[in-house]
Amino acid sequence: MLTRWYRTGVFYSLDVGLFQDTNGDGVGDFQGLMERLDYLGRLGVSTLWLNPMYPSPRRDGGYDICDYYHVHQRLGSLGDFALMMHEAGERGIRVMLDLVVNHTSDQHPWFQSARSDPNSPYRDWYVWSETEPPDRFEGMVFPGVENEIWTYDEVAHAWYRHRFYRFEPDLNTDNPAVQEEIHKIAMFWIDLGVSGFRVDAAPFLIEPRHGPDKRPRYEFLRELRESMSWHRGDSVMLAEANVSDEELREYFGQADGTATRVLMVFAFRLNQALILALAREDARPVAATLRELPDLPRYGQWATFLRNHDEVDLGRLTEEERQEVARAFAPDPDMWAYGRGIRRRLAPILHGDRRRIELAYSLQMSMPGTPVIRYGEELGMGDRLDLPEREAIRTPMQWDHTPGAGFSSADPRAFTAPLVEDGPYSYKIVNVTDERLDPNSLLTWFERTLHALRECEEIGTGDHEIIDGGPPGVMVHQATGRTGTTLFVHNLANQPCRLKLGDLHDPVQEPLSFVADSDYGNGVDLDALDVAGYGYRWIRLRRMVGQ
Repeated sequence: MLTRWYRTGVFYSLDVGLFQDTNGDGVGDFQGLMERLDYLGRLGVSTLWLNPMYPSPRRDGGYDICDYYHVHQRLGSLGDFALMMHEAGERGIRVMLDLVVNHTSDQHPWFQSARSDPNSPYRDWYVWSETEPPDRFEGMVFPGVENEIWTYDEVAHAWYRHRFYRFEPDLNTDNPAVQEEIHKIAMFWIDLGVSGFRVDAAPFLIEPRHGPDKRPRYEFLRELRESMSWHRGDSVMLAEANVSDEELREYFGQADGTATRVLMVFAFRLNQALILALAREDARPVAATLRELPDLPRYGQWATFLRNHDEVDLGRLTEEERQEVARAFAPDPDMWAYGRGIRRRLAPILHGDRRRIELAYSLQMSMPGTPVIRYGEELGMGDRLDLPEREAIRTPMQWDHTPGAGFSSADPRAFTAPLVEDGPYSYKIVNVTDERLDPNSLLTWFERTLHALRECEEIGTGDHEIIDGGPPGVMVHQATGRTGTTLFVHNLANQPCRLKLGDLHDPVQEPLSFVADSDYGNGVDLDALDVAGYGYRWIRLRRMVGQ
């Protein structure tokens, strides 16, 4: 069987402007990213997912775009981007971009033309209403920040729709000209060498803009995927779609090469189950979710994650479950965003408990799918709750303990975002250089574990089976693929336990432990398998050679 690249390896999400500055202006740039590619290679990263790097007023982290065919001048030139792509390819690292085409910035020339002249060729590129729409106060993506999805424009003398912020007017994706432009945008970047896109706000992108038929236009995803395939056969679309299981099946389509829509979807429901399980110290929400998730088509793949650039969205948990998570991980109302999620990084969510941080990421990495890691999580970076909304977790990368954190030589007051300067997550304490010198640091642990993951193909491509029989706090499952079978044991509770798993013993090969929270000795006794409180073990049950 041909192994698809997106099913093995590790995705790493970063904002170029927050990663490494080389020209001293306080903003990260492509030259800085190039200089850190060896760090990413050593970490075990196979694919970079770059947050929006397009020209933008950056009122929404760059997701408010005013030109899809260039890069933001503070990050460098298009030539710098091309050179970075070349250097990444030399190291075997692929690059994916954010495709943000549900809306534009209100500063985009298309919108400026559309609002200024009813006869503009771009007027119908946006969604307008001459009268106050009846759904004006329904469906806000950021409740509490925005109180409506339609805003009256004094220049256009009409209402325009915006499911997100009012400075991000929705594109009219019912319009064939807009659909064609989206294809052109994707092809432009594919031809520059990117391996695919994370499709931002996919459910909103494919919802009809007009008429009584409100069924999502999934075929638009298939058509876009087909266009991409003609330009680059191994390109991938990763959909941001926090939707029901039935809808998830529609996003994948057949995913067998004949009726593909997208090949990857973020496992939002699994993410919420992981957070709930960690809060309860009970593995059953994860086991139940894995059993209930829809079977994927042949080439479909989950993208698993614990943290990303947004809040921890708990919107699909019950109110009682959200309150459980709040009591455990976010008791202060200021730690929440939009009434549905936690605006913190994982280390502070888990109160800086190193055992639980390792446990959480070990569990994520062993789940069916491809793990996505947010920059700085490998260090245990913290956040700044004095910043608004999701900006709390969008602070510069912490490279060392010197002034500026090794991110930039500029005056920190000129940084694109402030550093985490105080407390246990300060850059003076949590940084790459200090952790690199410590053989027991979280960074060293991530390097070891991600490389072990890269050698365990069955996680991303195999069949996963939940093993029953342990206490409620323990998750036991195994993954079986062409390269063999690996057993994963995670104890979410603080009490140690002993498991009896002798039925899993292979009569030909002895089990081999290769990732663990502590030293359990050289041998592996499946009939009396010890696991510490907040402990974890990866055990190779069977390895197929000659594959």
